[in-house]
Parts: sequence; C-alpha cells; structure tokens
Amino acid sequence: MDLYKVLLVDDEPEVIEAVIRKMKWEILGFEVSGYAQNGEEALEMAEANVPDIVMTDIKMPFMDGLELSKRLKERYDGIKIIIFSGFDEFEYAREAIKLEVEEYILKPIKLDELTVIFQKMKGVLDRERDEKMNLHKLKEYYQKSLPMLQDQFYIGLLEGRMDKEQIESFRRDYQIALSSPFYTVSVIQFQMAAGSMEKELMQFSMKRLADESLEGLYSFKGFLYFNQVVYITMLEDKEQMKEFTDTMDRICKTAHRILKMNATAGIGSACESLDALCNSYAEAKNAVFYGKGKGGCQAVYIGYIEPANVNNMDWSDKEIASIIREIRVGDKKSLEEGVDRFIDCLKEAQASVIQFKIILMELATELYKMTGSYQIDAGEIFGEGMDIYRVVNSFNTMDAIRQWLLDSCFMIRRSVSRERKNSAKILVDKAVAYLEENYGDSSLSVEKACGAMNVSAAYFCTIFKKETGKTFLNYLTDLRMEKAIRLLEETEEKSYVISGKVGYAEANYFSYVFKKKYGMAPSKYRKTRMEQNDKEN
Repeated sequence: MDLYKVLLVDDEPEVIEAVIRKMKWEILGFEVSGYAQNGEEALEMAEANVPDIVMTDIKMPFMDGLELSKRLKERYDGIKIIIFSGFDEFEYAREAIKLEVEEYILKPIKLDELTVIFQKMKGVLDRERDEKMNLHKLKEYYQKSLPMLQDQFYIGLLEGRMDKEQIESFRRDYQIALSSPFYTVSVIQFQMAAGSMEKELMQFSMKRLADESLEGLYSFKGFLYFNQVVYITMLEDKEQMKEFTDTMDRICKTAHRILKMNATAGIGSACESLDALCNSYAEAKNAVFYGKGKGGCQAVYIGYIEPANVNNMDWSDKEIASIIREIRVGDKKSLEEGVDRFIDCLKEAQASVIQFKIILMELATELYKMTGSYQIDAGEIFGEGMDIYRVVNSFNTMDAIRQWLLDSCFMIRRSVSRERKNSAKILVDKAVAYLEENYGDSSLSVEKACGAMNVSAAYFCTIFKKETGKTFLNYLTDLRMEKAIRLLEETEEKSYVISGKVGYAEANYFSYVFKKKYGMAPSKYRKTRMEQNDKEN
C-alpha cells in the first residue's frame, strides 16, 4: 500500500533533521515528502504536493503554525495537523483546538511519544481510506441514494437526455422496474388559496392524494418536479387512455373539493419506448396549458385537443439539441453519430415539404446562434451573408444535407475548441498582467487575485499551471525575484526597501527566499555583480 505523505515545518533545521533521522517512517507507513522552514514555504509546497499530515512548529517567522494550520484546513479536506511547540501556553492550545488540530505536543520532542502519535494517525488515515473504499459501506450508501438517483433518471427521461443504451444501463443500475407495452406522462399543476397551506406541504398533499387514487389501478412512478407532480404510467394498451384520463380528472376534482386546490392535469399520448417519454412530457405540458386556460379543475388528454399527426415532428427538438450538445462536449465520432441519427429521423418522418424545411431551418438557425454565443465568425462557417432560406432550398438529396451538416458542425466544433483555449489564455494573460501591477502588494494571494478577476480559485489554479507550467505562488515568487534583481542591479536602495517594493513585508523573509533561489543574500549578490562589472570595464 502507498505510504502516507508527511510535510515537516520548523524554522530550526536541526529539529527537522533529527525528526527525519530518528523516526522509522516506512515501518510506520509514512514518508517525508518535504520540509519547510516557515508557513509561507509550507503552503507553497502543499499546493504542489498535498500531504496527508503536516507537522508544524507554532513560533516561526513570516507565518506561524496556527495561521498555516488554519489555511491548510480551509484548502484541503481531510488533511491532518500535528502541532509541536516549546510554548506551554493555554492560548495556543485553545486556538489549536478551535482549528481542529489532531495533536498538540511540546518540545523537546520525545521519540517514543511521536511514534505513538504517528501510529495513531496511521490508524485514523487507514480507517478513513477503508471507509471510502469499503464495498459494504459504498453499497449501503448507494442504496440510501437510490431514491434520489431514480428521480434523476426519471427527470432525464422527461428531458430526453439519454439514448436507449443509457436508459437500459441506468434502469439496471438503479433497480428501476419500468417495463410495459405502453407509457404515458401526466403532469399535475395546482394553485391554492393564499395562506391555506405552506408550499412544500401543498406539493406533498397533492402527490399523496394522486398516489392513493392511482394505487391498485395502474403501475406508475410519481415524483415532484418544478412545483408540479409528474407521473410515468404504464399501460397495457392505448385503449386505456380514456379510462386513465377519467381517473386523472377525478383526482383534480377531489383535490378541489378536499384540499381546496385548483388542479389541472395534462396527459401526453401513449408511447412504446422510454426514450420517447420526452415527447409525451412535452405534450402533457401543452395539455396543462390548455386546461388552465379553460379554468382548471380538470384533466386534458392531448389527443382530444390536437390531431394525431401534429406531433409527429416532436423528435426534431431532441435531435437538434443532441447535435448542439455533441458540438459543445462530444468527440468527433459522437458528433457524426448525432448527425446520422438526425438524417435517419428525417428519412423516416412522414413530413410534408413545409415541415421538412422548417426542421432544417430550425437546425440551421441553432447552429448560426451557436456561432454568436462563442463569438465565432459565422462567415467562416456558412459563408458571408448567410441566407438560411436559400441554404435550405438548395439541398437536392439527403446526402447533400448530411455533408453540409457534417462540414458545418465540424467547423463549429473546431472553432469552439479554439475559442475555449483562447479564453484560458486570455484569463492567464489577465492574471499575469494583474501580477505585474500588484506584485508589490504583500497581502497578494491566489484568493485575492481570483476575486479581482471574478473566477473560482480551483479553476484558475488548474488553468494557470497548465498555461504557465508553474503554480500561482511559484510564478509570483519568480516574478518578485526578477524585480528584486533589477532593483539590486539598477539602484542603490537598501535590501529592506527593495523587500517592501517587491511584496515582502519582512526583509528577513525576502532575504531567505532570495538566498534559497540564488544561493546568496541580496547584499552579496549586489556586491558580486558590481565586482563583475568592474572587471568587464
């Protein structure tokens, strides 16, 4: 098993050396991943390689152990802190307790005591790891999460976010019994007299009433979604639609009589597959809208208010949305498959010429709108002065439509990818410019920089390191050192003055960082450079 990582922090090198030398780290299950002489340096090291345990002194220059512990606890979930100090003061111990530090021990450090502490820490870390990996625990957690996962599955069906293979996979994984010759979606929306019941209770009251009314008559799955009650009901044949509509109508009238709710139920047409439920859901919402316009307290079946052939193009919205999604996040293969599905649906649809052209115009319009969203030059994709009507009327064959669609989608996908890369570069360029302007601010931090640029620290740190090859702190330190070198070479200012100008509030810490990077103190660097210049001249 991998060894747990330990970061040691103390401004006395001999203390660190003694701890490293005397402890049997590997036998205890640990390795020392690094050591630092102050909190600032420790934070930088933790950012590059997050340790499992940080063992730190309290009294150190530049940033003490308590401040370091606070920042580590804020940034890294699960990190363990051991504080050791030569100060037996109640205030330090109390502050450590507030920070939820694991151990607080006094110097001089005793080998036996420290060994016992790390044995204890090993047990704690092992238990935490086991809990995360324990299959029994995971299964138990999974079972508890199933109701939520099942509801998410139902919502995914309604929104048309899954293909047939995904549906079958999730149905097995989430233990969902949803198998029938036919399915229909119904939606119940309701209003209530002001002040008669809290909103949350109102939703559950409506659902309980409907559940009790449907129980024993149908197999169904009911759940709350956007302040409405939604049912996926399984039917043996389409002839049951009239009977089901009557049942939903009685539910609406009972809700009005008993719960004083003005409820309207919309019922979509029956479909034979789960991937078509999104169409039934869209129809159900349309039926609700119609019913509410007629005063509510009733159930409306879409088949009674719209001719059967009106909705045979409902697949188009789903397939167009799928193509747009694949352009944004899919790969080349999945995008091509999405285009082919769209073409297959066009071939199979019994559409009039007008319907056919409307669908193509809708797709072309969505692609055109996408270029605007990503600030892509539409002229590069579609040609200057794109006329959607002319483009749609120019197609003579399905192959021509497919080829135009593939070419356009691939070009947009490449442009979107390029735009994302440009956005990342722009963000990093903006950050670099910000650092150039503010490197002299001793309180400058990644959080402060992200606040100024209105971006999350987690996202920014990932992008920044990818673009520059350095962490934020490493880049800032290198920048400050470069500025310090220039001031040392071009001015006669004292080191403590230069320290403040390049963002170090304490001259001693500036000298420490400078010496660590260049191998000599600032004053010696200046003297060496002057001697070199004299020789050259």
